[in-house]
Order: sequence, then C-alpha cells, then structure tokens
Amino acid sequence: MLIGIERGWRLRGKGAGMRVAGIRTFTLLGIAAGLAGVIGTRGFPAVSGILFAATAAIVAIGYYRSVLASGKPDATSAVAAMATLGLGYLAGIGEAALGVAGAALVTSILALRTEVHRWLGRLDEADIKAFARYAVIALAVFPFLPEGRFGPYDAWEPRTLWLVVIIVTGFSFAGYVANRMFGARRGTIATAVIGGAYSSTAVTHSFANRLGAGEEGGAENAGIALASAVMYLRVIVLVGILATSLLPHFVVIVAPALVTGFAVAWWLYRKAPSSTGPAPPGNPIAMLPALTFVAFVAAAAVAARWAQDEFGEQGIAILLLVMGSMDVDAAIVTAGGLEPGTIAPSLAALAIAGTILANMGVKLGVTLVYGKREARPAAIALGASMVALAASLAVGYATL
Repeated sequence: MLIGIERGWRLRGKGAGMRVAGIRTFTLLGIAAGLAGVIGTRGFPAVSGILFAATAAIVAIGYYRSVLASGKPDATSAVAAMATLGLGYLAGIGEAALGVAGAALVTSILALRTEVHRWLGRLDEADIKAFARYAVIALAVFPFLPEGRFGPYDAWEPRTLWLVVIIVTGFSFAGYVANRMFGARRGTIATAVIGGAYSSTAVTHSFANRLGAGEEGGAENAGIALASAVMYLRVIVLVGILATSLLPHFVVIVAPALVTGFAVAWWLYRKAPSSTGPAPPGNPIAMLPALTFVAFVAAAAVAARWAQDEFGEQGIAILLLVMGSMDVDAAIVTAGGLEPGTIAPSLAALAIAGTILANMGVKLGVTLVYGKREARPAAIALGASMVALAASLAVGYATL
C-alpha cells in the first residue's frame, strides 16, 4: 500500500489506461506474494511457486504492454512491483518485520526522486571516484580478511589493521563530503573547520599562499588558527576510538593547547570580515595512500614489539615519537594495538602529544614561509597553541 500510494501519486498525470499499477494493484501484489509465502510454509511449495510466478508474469506483461503503448519505458515502476512481490513473500514466510521495513525503505527511495536527482546533479567525476574508492576500502576488502594474528612477533591482525584504515580514511571521506556540501558556499571559516578535520596542514598551506600572494579575503589568518584547533579535536577523537586507554592522559595534556587554539582563532575571527574562501584540498581518498598507510602501520606494529623486547617502554615511547613525526595517525594506531601494560598510558600519551608539537612546528614554518608578513597573526596564534602544548608536555614529563 505504501509503495502503491507513492507510485499512484507520481503517475497521477497519466491518462486512463496508461498507468499499469497504483495503490490497489500494488496492495494486491503484496497480498498475492504473501499468500504464496504462506502456502509454501504450509507444505505446498509447488502451488506457492506457481502463484508467485503467475503474479510476476502478469506484472511483466502489464508493463510490457505499457511500454508498447506509450513508447516510454517506466523501469522504476516495474522494478518497484518486483520488489513489492519479494517483500510480500518475505512477510508470508514469517519475516514480517523485514518485509515492512523493506517496504518503508522502497517507498522512501521512490519518494526522494527529486532530491536524489538534485544531489546527483551536483556531483562531478572526482566525487564518483571518491565514493568508489571509499566503498572498496570499507566494503570490498574487510569481509574477506582472515582472523587471528600473523607475522613476526604475531604483530599483525589483518582485520584490525584494515579496520583502522576504514576509520582513518573515513574521517577524510567525511571531511570531503562536508566540503562538497558546505565548504564552497560557507566561506573561509567553514573551509577551515571542514578541511581541518582531515588535513589542517593542507589548509594552512592553501591559506598561507593566499596571504602571501595578496589574495586574502580577510579571514585567512583566523582560518589557519581554526584549522589547527580542529586538528586537536580530530586527534582526541581518534585516540578515543583507537587507543581508548590513553584518552584521559592525552586529554589532560592536549586540553590547554586546544583551548588556547580555539580562543585565539575566535579572537582572529571576530576581527576578520566575512569572505568566501577556497575549498579545502580535493579528494583525499585514494587506494595507494590507503595501502601505504596500512603497510606503515604494520611495520610500526612489528617495530613496537621489537622495541618492547629490546628497550622496554622507553623504547616504545621513542618509537611512537619518531613515527608520529611522520604520521600522527600511525602512532595512535600503534599505541592502541599494544597489549595492556606494555607501556604506561601517561608515557604513550606524552609521546603522541610530542608528535603533534612537531606537526605544529611544520605548520608554523609553512605559515611564515608562504604567508610572509601578512600571516603574522596566524603565526602568533599557532605559536601560542604550541607554547601551551609544550608547557603541558613539560609538566607531564616532570610528573612521570
């Protein structure tokens, strides 16, 4: 009935005899398929099959004649009718909840035609590639990976390693989607927030270039500061997901820098005029970087277990610091994959926070080199955040 209501309303403009099925016909299709299911469960599978096949044949003939008469194929209604038969059959064999839920989903898909077409109209080739790549990463690989531990020191757990890739690239994919939906329309500040969720360094480089070239719209300094502040939030979320035991210690260390970063970003934002900014970096989802990341994490897992055997927790801390200087996400993943008790959570949190300080140093250098004098407010903002983080690191190290 739900599907029939939507189809009947959608095709209400067709003349008499041109509409194959409406609310009554779709309702009867569901009932007929449900009867076929009930008959099959009562020990008469042949009768059930004949009834179902006959109903499907009537539907096919009806839509075939409609196409011949109008010359305009309506595949959507035909497929909806077949889906109705399948859902009715599910209900008839005892899967009533699944049948009703499926009917609601089919009705929603049909009813959202205008919105879906409008959304598709906004996509370009890069968007399709982004969806396809993340679909491969998240859906096509993970179900087929073996369970258990493998490799040197039993350091590799394939399903866990790939789940990490799904989560980390998921952040990038979410940022990319948000950028395509809002970034281009909401200006520099939205660009900083969205871009900072997946590449604060790239946002810093983009805004610093605009400042240095004299193309600024007025909010680029605030955008640089805000992108780095959002980066602190992103790292905290990743630690909470991938290295939960470190979270309390890590938040204590990073919180002063987070508060300072947002405070100076807000101060710069209030001083800046509204403007439209460039979109954040393009599609961040690609297969080769994903494979490179998982290989790096796998090598880091072996190195961490080797460092544990050779040098104890101090060796692991140094390894996390060195590794995080190249990729903070990989350091978080490695720390989260260690056995409980391998390294003190406070020490691991210090090591990861130290990598963030190194990353902030890189962004400060990018801001000064590319933004020149025009980027001094952003440089001061980044410096203030770095001072707060360095002070937290010093206090945390002193209390070990």
